[in-house]
Amino acid sequence: MANIKKGDLVQVITGASQTRGGDRGKQGRVIEVLVEQNRVVVEGVNFVTKHVRVGQTQRGTKTGGIETHEAPIHISNVALVDPETKKPTRVGHRVEQVTKDGVTKNVRVRYAKKSGKDL
Repeated sequence: MANIKKGDLVQVITGASQTRGGDRGKQGRVIEVLVEQNRVVVEGVNFVTKHVRVGQTQRGTKTGGIETHEAPIHISNVALVDPETKKPTRVGHRVEQVTKDGVTKNVRVRYAKKSGKDL
């Protein structure tokens, strides 16, 4: 089971501080997890400028120009945010037994190490 998943609230814990134009301390939701590259795309973090060639659509409207969007950031540079304290925390896993319709199953659950709350 992965520590960080799509939709999780994470905080950037490394890099330049916000006073120096960086992203350290910013929080955002995970848009995408790139497992093979160990990277995540976080909403509102690590914006890059991309120059797109100008073209035309079928209707005649112009496309392209300068666009900004989020770029991937390494998964080790972000930490999951504790739902109780709203501060970064480590993730733990525990196995719980769940009974449904008379059938008992073992389910792995992620929890915040600081507060013990389920994620």
